[in-house]
Amino acid sequence: MGVVKPMAALLSFIFLFSGCTGQSQPNLSSMETTAEETITLGAGCFWCVEAVFESIQGVSSATSGYMGGHIKNPGYREVCTGRTGHAEVVQVKYNPLEVGLDVLLDVFFTTHDPTTLNRQGADVGSQYRSAIFFHAPEQGPIAQRALDRNQAAYTQPIVTEITEASDFYKAEDYHQAYFELNGEAPYCQAIIVPKIQKFRSTFEGILKH
Repeated sequence: MGVVKPMAALLSFIFLFSGCTGQSQPNLSSMETTAEETITLGAGCFWCVEAVFESIQGVSSATSGYMGGHIKNPGYREVCTGRTGHAEVVQVKYNPLEVGLDVLLDVFFTTHDPTTLNRQGADVGSQYRSAIFFHAPEQGPIAQRALDRNQAAYTQPIVTEITEASDFYKAEDYHQAYFELNGEAPYCQAIIVPKIQKFRSTFEGILKH
């Protein structure tokens, strides 16, 4: 019994000393990382939307796909009929410490016409509707405030749908990075390039270097 107390005292001293030096108890606050967040956006042809959002600082990925419909695993041809209920969307993953959702939504409302129901230019059908699909409860009010804030830029009412995200179906491989890989195609030159130019001139400060 006489050996236990000195040993306990020695162990206590070692524990306190190592705790003071920080060698055995890491600073948990310094190890915290910010989780990536997701928002899914419909703004007409997903080729255009993807080209815009993949160039924003803090966005790690912009993936073209389909959301908001009533059948599983839809393909492009099915979605184009307008009968599946899906919208062409881009799922955006971003670091909120680098770019806020409010900024992303200002980009969204600036780079398409949110006042035309089920239409963007010559693209007509419910698959081209303006939509914000939120992935966390707090994103819904942020989206509504963004809509209200951007209404002043339009004479007609904004008709953007704001709803909770449902199953996301990634589009076929040939739709991914379409503008990057097909920038010289007539559609890209006529439709996407002017949109990209407007975006870059308006939001120069958030572009990737």
